[in-house]
Amino acid sequence: MSDATHSHGTMGRLMIGFALAALLTIIPFYLVMADVDLPRNTLIGIIMGLAAVQIIVHLVFFLHVNGTAEGGWTLAATGLSVVILVIVLAGSLWVMHNMNENMMPMPHDGEMMQMPDAPQLSVEPGSHS
Repeated sequence: MSDATHSHGTMGRLMIGFALAALLTIIPFYLVMADVDLPRNTLIGIIMGLAAVQIIVHLVFFLHVNGTAEGGWTLAATGLSVVILVIVLAGSLWVMHNMNENMMPMPHDGEMMQMPDAPQLSVEPGSHS
């Protein structure tokens, strides 16, 4: 195997990746620390979008995942991994959401809930059943 077929990228390409990764880290950090006047959902969407772009930057510039490396198998394996990850995450979120929707509400003061028609049981001290 020669170095030409398994190149780890040039220094310039690695520096471009580093600069993009740093920029994609600094922007969300600034948005949060500067308390930018954006709705919470919009801010979360921007941060998540920049995180997704940063994942792609890492895959392309540092892990060298592309359609030409190893006959495209690296890209195919990465694609399969992403599909499995999305299925697992979406399924987990779906299960947690449904559990949250279908759970019986619990009182906030820590006492057990009593059924409205259930008789109240009281035990007198000194009585033995």
